[in-house]
Amino acid sequence: MVKLIMHGCNGHMGQVISGLVKDDPDVEIVAGIDVVDNRDNGYPVFTDIFACDVEADAMIDFSSFKAVDNVLTYCAGKKLPLVLCTTGLTEEQLKQVKETSSKVAVLRSANMSLGINTLLKLIQDAAKVLATAGFDMEIVEKHHKLKCDAPSGTALALADSLNEAMDHQYHYVFDRSQRHEKRDAKEIGVSAVRGGTIVGDHDVIFAGPDEVITFSHQAYSKSVFGKGAVEAAKFLAGKPAGMYDMSDVIG
Repeated sequence: MVKLIMHGCNGHMGQVISGLVKDDPDVEIVAGIDVVDNRDNGYPVFTDIFACDVEADAMIDFSSFKAVDNVLTYCAGKKLPLVLCTTGLTEEQLKQVKETSSKVAVLRSANMSLGINTLLKLIQDAAKVLATAGFDMEIVEKHHKLKCDAPSGTALALADSLNEAMDHQYHYVFDRSQRHEKRDAKEIGVSAVRGGTIVGDHDVIFAGPDEVITFSHQAYSKSVFGKGAVEAAKFLAGKPAGMYDMSDVIG
């Protein structure tokens, strides 16, 4: 049984993960940490991370970048493996993440979905065959109207995966509205759509002469990210210090 501490337990994703863990016989949440303690989660909740003295095998963090500094300090001090799901980290915080990984296992990924991370591997194999044969590569991502950043971090991760497969020979194009020229053979186009309540759709398109192959992923709820985080925590428990990502979990 893997014992978890859920940081950000009373936020939306913290509650999603709490629900998922209740139905998983291989893992349990033994403590939660949140700035507010306004729910009965079935486990103790600490409003001060440094007051949490519960023994655990790993921590999952879905909170705010403002809280990440304390999370890293706590996990390094406790030698507690960390699944870091919080996004929007500063450059200084990213340096601190790397420093922390020299003391304890840290897993960080642009997208925690098992499906997306499997897709990252599949499109590399496709690119080596199709892009080499002259197929153009395009990515179209769609998210809800409240999402501020564009393109999404996942779309960029998909583009990076394609480019890695092609020995980084390609450049990215995010806006063609000011370009009045033929498409370059060595470009990866990335387009963003924002509207409604779309959780997250990503299409990777290989367009060739007289045929098109499309890899698609649709997230119907945020639970897919929670499931990935739980699987990541199971994987990370007991691992030596170092940086990990979801490719290690599915690999």
